[in-house]
Amino acid sequence: MGYENIRFPQGATFLVTGSAGFIGSNLVEAIIKLGYQVRGLDNFSNGKKRNVEEFTNNPNYEFIEGDICDLNTCLKACEGIDFVLHQAAWGSVPRSIEMPLIYEEINIKGTLNMMEAAKQNGVKKFVYASSSSVYGDEPNLPKKEGREGNVLSPYSLTKKVNEEYGRLYTKLYGLDTYGLRYFNVFGRRQNPDGAYAAVIPKFIKQLLNEESPTINGDGKQSRDFTYIENVIEANLKACNATHEAAGQAYNIAFGGREFLIDIYFGLLKALEKDISPTFGPDRKGDIKHSNADISRAKELLGYEPDWSFERGIMEAIEWYKENL
Repeated sequence: MGYENIRFPQGATFLVTGSAGFIGSNLVEAIIKLGYQVRGLDNFSNGKKRNVEEFTNNPNYEFIEGDICDLNTCLKACEGIDFVLHQAAWGSVPRSIEMPLIYEEINIKGTLNMMEAAKQNGVKKFVYASSSSVYGDEPNLPKKEGREGNVLSPYSLTKKVNEEYGRLYTKLYGLDTYGLRYFNVFGRRQNPDGAYAAVIPKFIKQLLNEESPTINGDGKQSRDFTYIENVIEANLKACNATHEAAGQAYNIAFGGREFLIDIYFGLLKALEKDISPTFGPDRKGDIKHSNADISRAKELLGYEPDWSFERGIMEAIEWYKENL
């Protein structure tokens, strides 16, 4: 279970794009702990320098400050790399509705640059972040690969296009690509600030500051909240997956379902607070319910997530108490 016992060939080298971000910095940390070489690439448009400061003097870590929208930067970053873990992107459904051109440039062109650079440098495996938002208006639960609806935002569209390019780069060019459809990832280093912050860190910070969080809608929307440790496992196991499993996208979640209002009251109890929430309008482009069928990832990637929501949320709360 987990990823602590995953092994790669001696001298294996990894590139993590978006390495100063929430998921990227956790991947860097995990690879260093496993004893392999890792190169980070980030332009700090979303990532934070503080997320990677602790790795700066580690002999197994190298950092390039650069932008995935520049092909030459991508080519340089992929030199001598065995495994690419491509996390660099702009997230947030509402922000993408406001800025579709930027999302096209970063999430589509930037990802295509990285795939091309990986291909030209003979990278063994290209693992990239997709999203559960590709399911769009498909109403059935659990969400299952191959049963997608119409996307509801430019962000969702960019991830759908990434998956199509991933399929083509495997089929046409022999680059083993693996798309990971993340379902509401949470955990240490996730940014609690700003208008587009994820709900769990935002709620925790506001409650610790004695503020009343805003719940969009009635709070009865549900999500398959997925702790960061499960996502690290999925990325590393995809690097050891077979060629037959390449060119596809996989649901990466715990396979559970939590209602937002229940999470809110659970946080109140865990933090020993008594604060009433404020209810706001539904967010544009949001889906009402999300829950993943993870059987394909289990079968083809060997994915066996062992961090439940309950276990993850307690560790996340402790991290934010110490670091906010």
